[in-house]
Amino acid sequence: MRHPPGVGLAAPQVGVSLQLAVIEDREEYHKKLTAEQLSERQRRPVPFHVIINPRIVSASSCKLEFFEGCLSVAGYSAIVPRAQAVTVEYRNEFAEAKTVDAVGWYARILQHEIDHLAGILYVDRMKARTFTTLENLERVWKDLPASEVQARLKLRG
Repeated sequence: MRHPPGVGLAAPQVGVSLQLAVIEDREEYHKKLTAEQLSERQRRPVPFHVIINPRIVSASSCKLEFFEGCLSVAGYSAIVPRAQAVTVEYRNEFAEAKTVDAVGWYARILQHEIDHLAGILYVDRMKARTFTTLENLERVWKDLPASEVQARLKLRG
C-alpha cells in the first residue's frame, strides 16, 4: 500500500479472501496538493488502522465528486461521486468493536475500501467521461476543481 503510494488496501486486492482492509493517509501524501485542494477535499492525515468486517451504517445524502484512483487499476483515475460523510462499524485487529464517523477524503477512502470487499471497483461508480490516465490527469485536470472538469466535459448531475 505504501510503495505506489496508496491510502488503502483491501485483502481481496492481494488475493486474500477476507473482509479486511488497511487504511492510512500520511501527511507526506498531501505535499503535492495546495491548501485549497486539501480544504476542498476535506483531506487530513489518517493514522494507520485495520478494519475487519466493516459496514457503512449511515451515509450523508450530500455527494462530493473528485478524481479517484486505485492500486487495482494502476495508471488511471476518474471522477467518482461518494457520500461526504459516513458512519462505519467494524472490528479492529484486536477484534474490538469500533465505530468511526468520517467526513471528506477519509469517508471516500472508507467507501472505496468497503466497495472492494463487495467486489466493486471505482470504475463501477465513476463518471465514465472523466476516465483518464494519470499522465493526462497531471497534465490537464490536476489543478482544476472537479466542478470545472465536469463543466468542461459538460457533465451534470
